[in-house]
Amino acid sequence: MIDFEMFSKYSKPGPRYTSYPTAPEFNESFNAESYVKILENQDKKRKLSLYFHLPFCRSACYFCGCNVVFTSKEDKKERYIGYLEKELAILSGHLDTNREVIQMHFGGGTPTFFSAEQLERIIALIRKHFPNFAKDAEISCEIDPRFLTQEQVSVLVAGGFNRVSFGVQDFNESVQKAVHRIQPFEVTDNAVKMARAAGIKSVNMDLIYGLPYQTLETFKKTLELSLKLNTDRFAVFNYAHVPWMKKTMRKIDETTLPTPSEKLAILKYTIDYLSSNGLRMIGMDHFAKPEDELFLAIDKGELHRNFQGYTTKGGADLVGIGLTSIGEGVHHYVQNYKDMSLYENAIDAGQLPVHRGLILSDDDVLRKAVIMEMMSNFKLDIAKIEKEFGVDFFDYFQDAIDELSPFVEEGLVDIHKKKKKITVNTTGTLLIRNIVMPFDAYLKKIPESKRRFSKTV
Repeated sequence: MIDFEMFSKYSKPGPRYTSYPTAPEFNESFNAESYVKILENQDKKRKLSLYFHLPFCRSACYFCGCNVVFTSKEDKKERYIGYLEKELAILSGHLDTNREVIQMHFGGGTPTFFSAEQLERIIALIRKHFPNFAKDAEISCEIDPRFLTQEQVSVLVAGGFNRVSFGVQDFNESVQKAVHRIQPFEVTDNAVKMARAAGIKSVNMDLIYGLPYQTLETFKKTLELSLKLNTDRFAVFNYAHVPWMKKTMRKIDETTLPTPSEKLAILKYTIDYLSSNGLRMIGMDHFAKPEDELFLAIDKGELHRNFQGYTTKGGADLVGIGLTSIGEGVHHYVQNYKDMSLYENAIDAGQLPVHRGLILSDDDVLRKAVIMEMMSNFKLDIAKIEKEFGVDFFDYFQDAIDELSPFVEEGLVDIHKKKKKITVNTTGTLLIRNIVMPFDAYLKKIPESKRRFSKTV
């Protein structure tokens, strides 16, 4: 049993930790020249992960926190493909594109807002510049079921895509109206069947709790319908209400949002319901069937977290391509321009469209290892960290250990000094963002009243 009132006190602004340091720490002193130096000196034996941002949507979904360009004009998409081609050409002049690619992801926006013919051209461009895809590469695409045709699915499968992620969020009609995304169950059902029939091996579904008019009872029905689709993975996200960052979120009536205790009740039920139906909680917000590789990875402690969520493909350099895309290496983060004109101007000048980034210090790399391991596997092998970084963990992180005391006293976290391990129990995983926050050196510098993040609960 969970004391929801006790848990509600942990509802405070905090990062989601898709990276550490988090994106607000990126700065513009890191520029195209900085990135070129890194690319030209990277270890050519390290594998590659590619992210392509396809930013266009026909209309706004009010809950969406992605970087999106709203349009119905075909020429804008055509123009964008042209700039992707130019960016790839520039990138190929600085990066050894013959390195093995073990992962590729199309994000958005709505990638399937591009026609089948346009998707085919984009895939051909990628294969031209990156000829060395691993046979077992994870190649995935985010899909809005409202924009999917048989022709598009055929193109994706022919291009090697083996994983798709369907955006659903909620099947309740009142919720869908409030977030400006009408998507009947039948539309999603048809899209899933289309993908399966074409040979897509892994299907993920995205749900969001914390949306307007959601209650525990309405979300129970969404979960019941979702299971009928027989998907392999679920990503169940806590809605990040950040209207100061996303203007479309201002259209949501905040009085209709569920309370922290209601959201916790929804999350607790979701975990119990999906677990009782054969899925397992993976990381902070993902669930997978027993035969899924994510399920197997968490037992081995081999789960990794990046900007695309959880993956088994660790140890690769992430290269972001397209408007606002983010890349990541051992000692850096880099992000392209968010403004289309600035993105185009940089490419027209023969430069990579780098807006900002960050060179990680030794302290950053150490804290990143700690935070990402706990976010992914809900435990930390302290002896391994000490060996890798040459530190006395309890001395180096004494302040963080002290801050974890309330979680230890409430039985949510165990800190074993002799065994040199930290473990988070099942209930504590609901607060994993809060639990790793004491290890965030940058967060300590920001007064809680001035932290501009979504609520952790």
